[in-house]
Amino acid sequence: MDTPRVEPSRRRFLNSAGKHLLGAALLCPAWQAFAKHGDLSKAYPDELLSIEAYTRGRLKAGDTISAQNVESVRDLIDPVRYQQIAHRGRRLVLAPTTTDLTQLLPPAYVEATLRHAGQAVFDRSGNVVHREGGPWIGGNPFPQPTRPIEVFAAHTLSWGRHDASFYASREYDLDEHGAIQYRYSTGWAEMSPIGRISLDPKPAIPGKEDTLRYQSVFFTEPADFKGMAYLNIWPYDQSKFPELYGYIPSFKRLRRLPSNQRFEPLAPGSELYLSDAWAAGDPFLTWGNFTLVDRGPYLGAVSGGWSSAHPNWEHGTHGGALGHSFWDTVVELVPEVLVIEAEPTGFPRAPVSKKRVWFDARTLVPLAMLSFDRNGVPFRFFDGAYARYEDPGGCVLDGNDPYWSWTTVHAYNLQTGRMTRIEQVRSIGGGHTMRVNDPEIYPRYLTQSAIQRL
Repeated sequence: MDTPRVEPSRRRFLNSAGKHLLGAALLCPAWQAFAKHGDLSKAYPDELLSIEAYTRGRLKAGDTISAQNVESVRDLIDPVRYQQIAHRGRRLVLAPTTTDLTQLLPPAYVEATLRHAGQAVFDRSGNVVHREGGPWIGGNPFPQPTRPIEVFAAHTLSWGRHDASFYASREYDLDEHGAIQYRYSTGWAEMSPIGRISLDPKPAIPGKEDTLRYQSVFFTEPADFKGMAYLNIWPYDQSKFPELYGYIPSFKRLRRLPSNQRFEPLAPGSELYLSDAWAAGDPFLTWGNFTLVDRGPYLGAVSGGWSSAHPNWEHGTHGGALGHSFWDTVVELVPEVLVIEAEPTGFPRAPVSKKRVWFDARTLVPLAMLSFDRNGVPFRFFDGAYARYEDPGGCVLDGNDPYWSWTTVHAYNLQTGRMTRIEQVRSIGGGHTMRVNDPEIYPRYLTQSAIQRL
């Protein structure tokens, strides 16, 4: 298949902020604007807060981007999604731009970020610590980053922006013709012993200050994969590799896996590696040469990705030869993204030479990622969608606030045409249901004995 040419955009950020000034929004830093006004709109000019204003009336919220009109927003999307829309029938529905940070992140995470502003530093080993010593205490340590490494560091410290999460999900692996070859039901759990803002003890579990996270993934369907599980135990020191364990029920044995297995599919047909998780699936100091290659407005799926209409939160699909290559997706004009490249300096045998990640500059949440093979050719592309789980028909709670999380993911292999689609659902077989900030996530899913019982 044709591989799209991928070059960093040379557009000027409305002739304003220079590309090396990460901390500067157009009018004032976004978090400073939110702290002062309770809204992000003071940080950006009006034309970056309205798709109708940006396109001079050619498009508005509620419209659908398709092959018929994608040229009018070509400068707002990455080259891969442009190709998918122009040639494979992908569509994106436009929503108004969100300017309330508590709609774009968990409110507790926003509050912790504001409360702990200015207290994070890098130690001599390159790890993020509190300025008075010890591990980071919660929230975003660098909400207004000045260097590319700060973006990756902040995101890697808290992937999902919750202390603990269990995601029930469904995966569909499609061949190059758009036919579904594999279907999996999976559970993904993660828990942070440090930087805790919701679960006691805070800000860290005594005796666990040297551990960044526990993370596991397991399968409940199909039957021949039921019970297969992986467990990652991440050291806080980001120059060290996580301990990776795998359990295969037919062998009834737990074994330690080599670190380079992070660049292999978790199951047949899948286009997702452990290294790809959250666009930062490895300790950030095992990657290097972080470089800002572009910044500017972007159409990102940061809201509207959840609906209460389906009892299990399942999503519609469209596009491709058979009509189900892409998730139905809502996007909005994100006023500023930071496009950062990094190289796997700690993985000499990695099948990728670098990755390019589009981060929402306001939240540092990754919106898309493109990896390149060892020859520098575009390899695999990922784009995710997020939402506050609330609509007129229902609401999912995280304590007293609506739940915020990811909703869908595409993982597309540009060289083979294969696609993996993943969606977060309410529950999967075996009685596994979405949980957030629940202390039972750790004993049920995140120990060596736990993954042998799943």
